[in-house]
Amino acid sequence: MSELTVAARYAKSLIDLAQEQNGVEAAKSDMELFVHTLKANPQLSAVLANPVVSHSKKLSILDLIFGSKVSKLTLAFFKLMINKGRGEVLMTTGYEYINLYNIKKNITKARVVSATPLSEANKQVIIKELQASIGGTIQLSAKVDAALIGGFVLTVGGQQLDTSVSSSLKKLQKEFTQSGVI
Repeated sequence: MSELTVAARYAKSLIDLAQEQNGVEAAKSDMELFVHTLKANPQLSAVLANPVVSHSKKLSILDLIFGSKVSKLTLAFFKLMINKGRGEVLMTTGYEYINLYNIKKNITKARVVSATPLSEANKQVIIKELQASIGGTIQLSAKVDAALIGGFVLTVGGQQLDTSVSSSLKKLQKEFTQSGVI
């Protein structure tokens, strides 16, 4: 079974249990903290995935780092996964939990990369247009990339809208090359 499949099953179990115990929001915050911590500390991720490191050592590390910062439910979930020998999928499970939470709450993540910083008004226009188009809540992240020259690249789910000048110039160059002009 693939890591993603295993992680998705554990994440589904956690979200179901959290829902029963009215702890969905707390578990989401815990998973965001956990994923952020592992991304910032790849050594911790390596220790959790290492089969040579004992379960008790992994549990004490998790308890030391997250014991006072996460809910009892999340800590018990970490312990269950470690005891089942699934430390290597903990991070992926965290991501999957956040994805399931977003689906459950109808939250869509969107990313816009523009040549210059977008004003708050521009961001709100993008959010309103996306909400009108796909519904739900939109979480927009913005980034600046001067290499775009002008325009923007909007990514929502697996879809991308590229209105950048650099992309248009590349398309134009390709067309000229194929037609023998260049």
